[in-house]
Amino acid sequence: MSADLLPGHALRQSGAAWLAGALAATRAQTLTLFDAWRTALPASMEIRYAPELNPPRWELGHVAWFEERWLARNPERLRGAAANPQTGLGNALLPRADALYDSSTVAHTRRWHLDLPDAQGTLRYAAQVRERTQALLVTVPDDDDALYFFRWALAHEAMHAEASVTMAQHLALPIAATLPSTGPAPGPEGQVACAGGDFVLGHVGAGFHFDNEEGQFPVTLSPYEIDRSPVTWARFRAFIDAGGYVDAQWWTTDGWAWRQRHSSGRPRHLLLEDGVWQRAAFGAWVPMTDDEPVMHLTQHEAQAWCRWAGRRLPSEAEWQWAALNAEGFAWGEVWEWTATPFEPWPGFVPHPYRDFSQPWFDGRPVLRGAGFATPACLRHPHYRNFFPAERSDLFAGFRSCAA
Repeated sequence: MSADLLPGHALRQSGAAWLAGALAATRAQTLTLFDAWRTALPASMEIRYAPELNPPRWELGHVAWFEERWLARNPERLRGAAANPQTGLGNALLPRADALYDSSTVAHTRRWHLDLPDAQGTLRYAAQVRERTQALLVTVPDDDDALYFFRWALAHEAMHAEASVTMAQHLALPIAATLPSTGPAPGPEGQVACAGGDFVLGHVGAGFHFDNEEGQFPVTLSPYEIDRSPVTWARFRAFIDAGGYVDAQWWTTDGWAWRQRHSSGRPRHLLLEDGVWQRAAFGAWVPMTDDEPVMHLTQHEAQAWCRWAGRRLPSEAEWQWAALNAEGFAWGEVWEWTATPFEPWPGFVPHPYRDFSQPWFDGRPVLRGAGFATPACLRHPHYRNFFPAERSDLFAGFRSCAA
């Protein structure tokens, strides 16, 4: 696949004119989702606490705060990844913004107890910040350093747009009408063979990249085969029918401990009713089709299926090599668990937004690819996603490989 055709390539390479349009398009998506939440929730937009969630008004306020903090308020914004995050900031448009929305200092549990602006006030703050951002964008040089924080603001808002969809799934909110798709599409069947050899992970050359892509990580891949597409529902259902959820031999120690805490004989987001398997989709139940990728699985479930099938999860290096080089390798419908823990590569240097990667190098696994709800600007084969292995509310599945 040509680099010019890679999803998400524009975020990393395009100039100010493209960014202006992409920021506007992503904001339109953000506001559509915010309106859907307002329709589905009481006027206060309050939701119950859960570790995987954020209050909806806090989410939008935080997106605006992040953009203002790293752009309009940041005197070192033109220095890009070399900017000093400790440099004093200019004043925020909203006087209490730092105390409300700084995710580095506002504890997650506290976000449910803040005196946040109401929905209209939050929308007004976001609009005012965006007006300043667009005014700054027309004045900057068209180079990577000057555009670095504009690209980050776009990526950050896109991440929160996807998080908003994930939270709606978690809460069973009926927002499906606002989405272009509510589930993954089928992909090609079969395997692709990879001859193996030397391969280097890490960002090379010009353009934007995330700090967890920093450094050069040489790996030597042994020959392997890998699924052309993520594992389908038909393939996974055979594991359920064979009693895989009640047979400890297929599970890792951590996986079986998770399985005992969640003692249903099926994935948590699936339901068998009148002989028909259905998946949860934003407050409704949707019949599963045999050729669609299975999703809402934990890494534990993915590993158990692989053991049962005599296969394994790919490493992130195996996944990336195939995504870049293997003809017929289809990705982008579900996030995909890998066997690789999220760790820094040799030469890692944290970028100014210190909380993006460094706090999460704790052994949680890497996910690769993208989900159907992932905005286009984030879809890139170098992108490293990372979540705890027990998360099942993500739009995540997996593909398998073998030596």
